[in-house]
Amino acid sequence: MEWEGFTQGEMRRWRAAGFDPGEAGAWREAGVTSPADARLWQTAAATPGTVIAWQRAGMTPAEAVRWHELGVAPHDAARRHLAGERPRRVPWLARLVVPRPAESPACAAVLRRLLRAGVPADVARAYADAGWDGGEAEDWARRRVDQGDARVFRALGFTAAEAARTGLSAVQVMAAWWGAVPVEEVATWCAAGFAPGEAAAQRAAGVTAAQASVIRALSR
Repeated sequence: MEWEGFTQGEMRRWRAAGFDPGEAGAWREAGVTSPADARLWQTAAATPGTVIAWQRAGMTPAEAVRWHELGVAPHDAARRHLAGERPRRVPWLARLVVPRPAESPACAAVLRRLLRAGVPADVARAYADAGWDGGEAEDWARRRVDQGDARVFRALGFTAAEAARTGLSAVQVMAAWWGAVPVEEVATWCAAGFAPGEAAAQRAAGVTAAQASVIRALSR
């Protein structure tokens, strides 16, 4: 089946945009799920195999088109974009100090996986550049948890969903729970719905972390 893996609606949209099954599949594999975006990437002279250079910099397809219209090569545009510049000409000397983004195949694979999962390019790039495994990163990245916070939350025993529900950074959680319960119990009590003071009172009354973990499991 030519359009295997596509829903009927997706097939109609890609066909209406002028893509054949092979082209549509290649763009989707590269993390581009919208045929309109794929058209813009093509306008910027990107292909499914080269679009990663733009995506790594967190650029939108429209921004890539503007860089292309200025005659800027993809890798040069990526460096300038990462440095905070937006599509406009700058002296060549100023561009020399902008670092070249890493080209690790493993990093690119993580980025592609996250982009296919619907993670915004800037969030996906942060996880990929920090050396996350794609499978481990996906749940955290989809919830827009900062990758640095995600490492701390994971070390504390939080799941991605539980960390996102706190609405706080890892540092804020640690500050709020400091001294209330042992650090290894923070995730259990917090995820069970207790505030730091409530958790401390429950422990003082004889409620154990194991009992709190039952509440935590039920809350999921």
